Amino acid sequence: MALQDDLTAVQRSLDDLVRSLGLLEQQLGSGLDIRRVRADAGHLRESLALLREAVPAAHTRPDLVTISDTPYDATLWAAAEDMDDEGIGARDRHAP
Repeated sequence: MALQDDLTAVQRSLDDLVRSLGLLEQQLGSGLDIRRVRADAGHLRESLALLREAVPAAHTRPDLVTISDTPYDATLWAAAEDMDDEGIGARDRHAP
């Protein structure tokens, strides 16, 4: 689940950013620049939430099909002795 780990790391980073912005706001006051950065951080949080909702739908794998290791039944090709092998040509002829 590396993808989920990455999303969680991004969420933690955003949480740290919001906390740091709070400390910065205490030092600088709530001027226009701080409000703008807070709004941008809020947009990032919303975008990440949308991404988290979209990821499971986009990253679902199809069901895996198991292929047996047992050899095929040789009678499937019993009448194929005089047929051409697909992509190889007839057995008694050679490529130019």
